[in-house]
Amino acid sequence: MIRIISALLLTLSTACALAQQAKPIVLADNAPDRHVVVRGDTLWDISAKFLKEPYRWPEIWRMNKDQIKNPHWIYPGQVVILDRSGAEPRLRLGQSVGQNVKLDPKIYVDQENQAIPSIPQQVIEPFLSRPLIVDEEGLKNAPKIIAIEEGRVYLGPGGRGYVSGMTGDAKLWQVYRKAKPVLDPATQEVLGYEAVYLGTAKLTAKGEPATIEILSAKEEIGLTDRLAPTGRPEIVSYVPHAPTQPINGQIAAIYGGVNQAGRNSIVTLNRGTRDGLEVGHVLALYRNGGEVTYREDEGDRKTEYKLPAERYGLLFVFRTFDRISYGLVMSVTRPVVVSDFVRTP
Repeated sequence: MIRIISALLLTLSTACALAQQAKPIVLADNAPDRHVVVRGDTLWDISAKFLKEPYRWPEIWRMNKDQIKNPHWIYPGQVVILDRSGAEPRLRLGQSVGQNVKLDPKIYVDQENQAIPSIPQQVIEPFLSRPLIVDEEGLKNAPKIIAIEEGRVYLGPGGRGYVSGMTGDAKLWQVYRKAKPVLDPATQEVLGYEAVYLGTAKLTAKGEPATIEILSAKEEIGLTDRLAPTGRPEIVSYVPHAPTQPINGQIAAIYGGVNQAGRNSIVTLNRGTRDGLEVGHVLALYRNGGEVTYREDEGDRKTEYKLPAERYGLLFVFRTFDRISYGLVMSVTRPVVVSDFVRTP
């Protein structure tokens, strides 16, 4: 009996997934027949020109799972064509502007730095190597500032500091302060520790201690602050797509410590890779409707109603950790606040 029930549940789950996939694609109002890709475009921008739901780009492009994770690069000058000749619309690449040959989607290794990113790269680039999610020990054993140049209490751009424990050949470093806990809005459980980014520094002389020069500073830098090598940000090449499994999470924090967020803001989610999230996932934003008390007349009994949650926007997951992810708010009709819900769209 248990096996039969399990089989029925699996069949039902599969049927639901197929029903979702069968949901018809709706073209955007006044969708163009073609679009010439220009510098500054993103996959999200381009898909929004053709689709009401931009995250369904892989479906209209007929991409498989591997292509979603490692998409064909698209470059300025190429032409994206909306083909309406079949039963369902599809997108394809046509002749590039100024060329007489048909280009199929492929990877151009020598032009990778010109490729169109999934979302605005300039917005998320600082967050591809920061913030830094660490364990409870944080950056306890990382190189630390043990002295600063005479006459200064804190360091700013151009300031000189001395660092103990700096090894390796890295020339550029990021400076962090003691990590702060990220709490789950629902359970108040500590999901991880986010190191507070302070600025950048360059190594000017090796040794014990080594000498550094501060290149930039968001906040004052001083004794006991820690350093980590600067990583090279990578282009987020995942195509925007919805998760294939149900995701139910919440906004755990808004970057910068503000109370509300809007379009192009960075938010922290209380879900990560262990929950099935991956770079490129698009999630819908919801706000709980709350509860109301209704009474027709003064003498009538009060009735409690729970209002439905309302969907008000979309976000794009661009960096993931085990239990935490970072998302870029793509579109909203109201401000995002901590504890709002994120779900598979």
